[in-house]
Amino acid sequence: MNRPQPTEYAGYYANYISKVPGSDILSVLESQRLQMLQLFAGRSERDGNFLYAAGKWTVKEVLGHITDTERIFTYRALRFARGDQTPLPGFEQNDYVRSGAFSERTLAGLAEEFGAVRSASIALFRSFNNEAWTRRGMADQKEVTVRALAFITAGHQMHHRILLEERYFPAIPRA
Repeated sequence: MNRPQPTEYAGYYANYISKVPGSDILSVLESQRLQMLQLFAGRSERDGNFLYAAGKWTVKEVLGHITDTERIFTYRALRFARGDQTPLPGFEQNDYVRSGAFSERTLAGLAEEFGAVRSASIALFRSFNNEAWTRRGMADQKEVTVRALAFITAGHQMHHRILLEERYFPAIPRA
C-alpha cells in the first residue's frame, strides 16, 4: 500500500501521518498494539492517576482518549469504505475525556480495552479491498480517504505514546 498523499487529508493531520514509518500500515498498527500493552504492563493505579502538570490529562485519561479517538477514526473509515457519503461531524476531545469517567476505571482495564479496540481496528482495515482504501468522505467538514484514516489512527496513537513516554513515565519509576 502507498502512503496517503497530502490531498487525502486535512493539513492538521500531517503531523500524525509523518510519525508513521513506512507504508505497511497493518504491521504498524499491530506493532503499536503490542508496544502499548507493554508500556502499561505492570503499571500501578497510582501511575494511572498521574498528571505531569496542572490542567493536563491523567495517564488514564490519555489512554481513554486514544481509545475513543481510534473508535471514531475507524468508524469514519468503515462508513467511507462502504461508500457512505454522509458528512460526519467532528468531536470535541475534551468533552469526551470529561464524560469518559476514566478515573473510575482501572488502568489495566483501560489498557485491555485499548488492545481489544486496536485488534478490531486491524481486522477492519485488513478487510478492505484496494478500492475501499481510496474512497473518500467528509469528516469534520474536511475530505479524507480511508487510507489516510488508517495512518491518522496510527499517528495519533504514536503522538500520545511519545507524550506518555517523555512527560508522564519518566517521572514515574516502574515498580
